[in-house]
Amino acid sequence: MDNAPDVDLRLLRSFVAVAEELHFGRAAERLHIAQPALSQQVRRLERELGVALLTRTSRSVAVTPAGAVLADRARTLLGLVRDDLEEAMRVGRGEQGRLDVGFVSSALPLGPIRLVQAFRASYPRVKVELTEGYSAQLLDLLARGALDLAVVRDPDPRDDMHYEVFHSEPFVAAVPADHRFAGRSSVRGPELAGDPFVFFRASAGRVATERNLAPVVEGGQVPHIAQIGSTWATILHLVGAGMGVTVAPESALGGAPDGVVALPLEGSGHRSELAWAMRAGDDRPMLRNFVASA
Repeated sequence: MDNAPDVDLRLLRSFVAVAEELHFGRAAERLHIAQPALSQQVRRLERELGVALLTRTSRSVAVTPAGAVLADRARTLLGLVRDDLEEAMRVGRGEQGRLDVGFVSSALPLGPIRLVQAFRASYPRVKVELTEGYSAQLLDLLARGALDLAVVRDPDPRDDMHYEVFHSEPFVAAVPADHRFAGRSSVRGPELAGDPFVFFRASAGRVATERNLAPVVEGGQVPHIAQIGSTWATILHLVGAGMGVTVAPESALGGAPDGVVALPLEGSGHRSELAWAMRAGDDRPMLRNFVASA
């Protein structure tokens, strides 16, 4: 059975101060307490341990062998306790921990990763991990707790999610360089309806699908999806290879290959939105800090 005494950390702190100063007056000043109170605390510690930790005369204070051992170990213990308490407070303030951030690749030209880097600089004790995916996939990861927040495009409404829209942009047509419309300055969306389309899977999201195709279906025709791509980068490369046309958010064309021509859509008011997504009701200090910095 463990019979070790349950010692108050304040008593250890008082004893270490005296052991280092070898003077009760200086130790009391260091601890900002009265000297009689300090003397009482050290004597209480000696009583609880049942050993003498200091030898005292009218002119000097010395540390006993037992006191030397305790002073050395107590310094380490008090340092660990201080570090643990400071870490707990940093975590509680959202200044330390791990933040898992998802993003859609089409948002990269608009700078959300630069915001992540700025947050890292402001909160160097927070480890930020990045995950790329499409919006529906990122929202599922958020719902499962595998992500803390994500940059998503045209997300489906969900009761378990909260969205903060930070960017809105028009859609543009993307056609191969040898397409019949490639030399024009603009195109109307319905004019593309008869062409084979390169697009992402419907499972990527209802809102995203509807918004992207809205400029085309205004004329009553539904385009034929001839080829599927998982990212805008893939889709645009397939367009450049002549496999079809597409309608994409303007910023997604930033990384388009040379074989792709971007055309403004005449008379289309449809827009794509990028938003920060997080779980509804998630009010952790770390998330508040990130949103404030972003």
